[in-house]
Amino acid sequence: MTDGLRSAIMAGRLAPGARLPATRLLAAELGVSRGVVVQAYQRLTDEGLADARTGSGTVVVQDAAVPPRPAADRRRTLHELRLPLSTPDGIDLNLSPGVPDLAAFPRAAWLRAERAVLDRVTSADLGYGDPGGAPRLRAGLVAWLARTRGVRADADDVLVCGGVAQGQTLLAQVLRARGEAAVAVEDPGSRGTRDQLAHWGVRTEPVPVDESGLLVGPLHATGLNTVLLTPAHQFPTGVVLAPDRRRDLLAWAAGEHRLVLEDDYDAEHRYDRAPVAAMQGSAPERVAYLGSVSKSLAPGMRLGWLIAPRGMQAELLAAKHASDLGSSALPQLVLAELLASGDYERHLRTVRTRQRARRDALLAGLRAHLPQARVRGVAAGLHLLVELPAGTDDVAFADRVRETGVLAHPLSWHRLLPGPPGLILGYAAHSPDRLTEAAHRIGRALQT
Repeated sequence: MTDGLRSAIMAGRLAPGARLPATRLLAAELGVSRGVVVQAYQRLTDEGLADARTGSGTVVVQDAAVPPRPAADRRRTLHELRLPLSTPDGIDLNLSPGVPDLAAFPRAAWLRAERAVLDRVTSADLGYGDPGGAPRLRAGLVAWLARTRGVRADADDVLVCGGVAQGQTLLAQVLRARGEAAVAVEDPGSRGTRDQLAHWGVRTEPVPVDESGLLVGPLHATGLNTVLLTPAHQFPTGVVLAPDRRRDLLAWAAGEHRLVLEDDYDAEHRYDRAPVAAMQGSAPERVAYLGSVSKSLAPGMRLGWLIAPRGMQAELLAAKHASDLGSSALPQLVLAELLASGDYERHLRTVRTRQRARRDALLAGLRAHLPQARVRGVAAGLHLLVELPAGTDDVAFADRVRETGVLAHPLSWHRLLPGPPGLILGYAAHSPDRLTEAAHRIGRALQT
């Protein structure tokens, strides 16, 4: 009854000043006790929608009606955000980069680990804990990253966050608070990263990338103190930062107030050899290291880590606490269990085998159907970069490819500076036969 009367008042069907029926009369008409009607009227009065007046009964207040809300165009907003997991109508092969093989999520191992955690979880574990993350996960991550990525840190240096995206957000907030309004970024480089930093008021300045990675000379020319890069597997070219560039970049970082933001993008997905060690291990006080399980487990886990120089950890921890009081406890403890049991490493080996087969299928298809195109980024990661013939409009070409039911990113989306055209093709989310079909369609589109 209360809901019906409330809706009528809010929609204006019961006009301001309208008198509600006497409680006895309405109770008799509805076949309910008078007490039910009295309680409903009292709730409307408590909510400020009605007013009980002596001698006048209960009336609708003058300003109770609410004007209709404009329809929110949520679908358009999501489209403009270019969410990597969203697939537009008419697309049956979404090759957007950054989409992992979600079918490979280790459900059985996760369930075992979750049961083990729940058997021993304490009340304190489920409360408002350390905003920097569960101690057991931070300790597990330090051991794992030291062994696999050469990271040098203590457990207290780790800040568990909601993926690399939140880590970058926290860094952007601290940099802005310190007066740093701009960050140098790779070009080509992640458009999503640029957009995110811009959202937090940090301007990005492009620095060219070549076959050896970021060019350090142009970085000097920017006059900026902070650079964000993906040295282990550059997005989107797939190149590894060469040893001489690495030395030059660390020499640049040794200057006063300099900072390297190292996104360890796709480092765990290397197919030909072990990945190069993280830069953080060479300069812990000059490098803020970012990683996550978004590509190895699933982005929906929203689990990542940030290991920053100790001189900025207090500010980052305060920003994290202000943001969300800390990440979800149970997923942190489950990931810690997976690391301790070895299940996480076994899962990574399985995933690498699956992804290698998918990469090989897409690569073979491209060589068959686009023999004139140069393919880069073969050795690692979850995507390939296809450089198109000079003069090709890659946005228009991506639109033609889209008409065949294949979604791919034009390389120019991820550029600020002029450069050769191309397509970025993610292969992790599709079977080898579907990737062969995708290559066939792309080749057909290039011929039209």
